[in-house]
Amino acid sequence: MKVKPLGDRVLVKPLEEKEVKKGNIIIPDTAKEKPQQGEVIAVGKGKVTEDGKLIPMEVKTGDKVLYGKYSGTEIKIDGQEYLILHQDDILGIIEE
Repeated sequence: MKVKPLGDRVLVKPLEEKEVKKGNIIIPDTAKEKPQQGEVIAVGKGKVTEDGKLIPMEVKTGDKVLYGKYSGTEIKIDGQEYLILHQDDILGIIEE
């Protein structure tokens, strides 16, 4: 299945955080924090202003981004979890 976000929305695949063990304590998945980094999978065309002008997107497919902990809407596509969020919910682009 393929999803094309509308407007200024972005489809992001959350990046799995590396598991860190302290001592012999194992933290269950339900207690782990949600990831706040992800890879942009698809982007919409951009935001349309009230006077009809199109503001282009600042992020592009393949960008690694930071987003707020409780941002967006979680969806599942073919068993894989994704997030759909507005471009305004993206805090920054990770440059390597």
